[in-house]
Amino acid sequence: MDLTTFAATSAEPTGFTGWVISVMEALGSPGAGAIVALENLFPPIPSEVILPLAGFAASQGNMTLVGAILWTTLGSLVGALALYGIGATLGRDRTRAIAAKLPLVKISDIDRTEAWFAKHGVKAVFFGRMIPLFRSFISLPAGVERMRLSTFALFTTLGSLIWNTVFVVAGYLLGESWYLVEEYAGVFSKVVLVLAVLAVVAFIAVRIRNNRRGGPAAQVEEAPTVQFARVSAEAPTEEIRRLR
Repeated sequence: MDLTTFAATSAEPTGFTGWVISVMEALGSPGAGAIVALENLFPPIPSEVILPLAGFAASQGNMTLVGAILWTTLGSLVGALALYGIGATLGRDRTRAIAAKLPLVKISDIDRTEAWFAKHGVKAVFFGRMIPLFRSFISLPAGVERMRLSTFALFTTLGSLIWNTVFVVAGYLLGESWYLVEEYAGVFSKVVLVLAVLAVVAFIAVRIRNNRRGGPAAQVEEAPTVQFARVSAEAPTEEIRRLR
């Protein structure tokens, strides 16, 4: 029996799941790795479907369990390296220039983020590989900050290996009930998404409130600097005119 027949024991595979099945049928473990690489580049593609389905395929003999884990981990690394390259190409200066144009974002925010990443970047890359949504995006600041490539590759591989192994083995053990992994993992992903949205909303609310409270004060603080600049620039000319 082919993989489509096995998956059909729970429901007729359609849409994205059907496409994943067709790729795995055609390419086997490398196909699973290729899809995971795409999942890193396009976060809306859910690894919670790909990984347990690869484990299920391994349980039915369509690929080996070790092969499924290794190829999906390689796919994770390839996708992460692509995003690292995008971040490195963008660079620190361009990132700061873009941030300076964003509403409610200050350069000091970027400075704090850079300082935090310089101190905790390795841990962020490692644990970030096991957090939905952040799994992909964590590669961008690593590239922008030019984290040592060997370090980035090592901890990306280790974090991905743990995440992928858990989901692939779960799909392998559950067999025809592999879709239960997606259901429970989907809840976790939604919780992470909600927390991320709440964090963004809280940041915006606090920044707007602080801007309203500190707006006039900020102008007062900036005024002496402006005035000093004007006096220092114009004073010599005025003095020369008076002598004449």
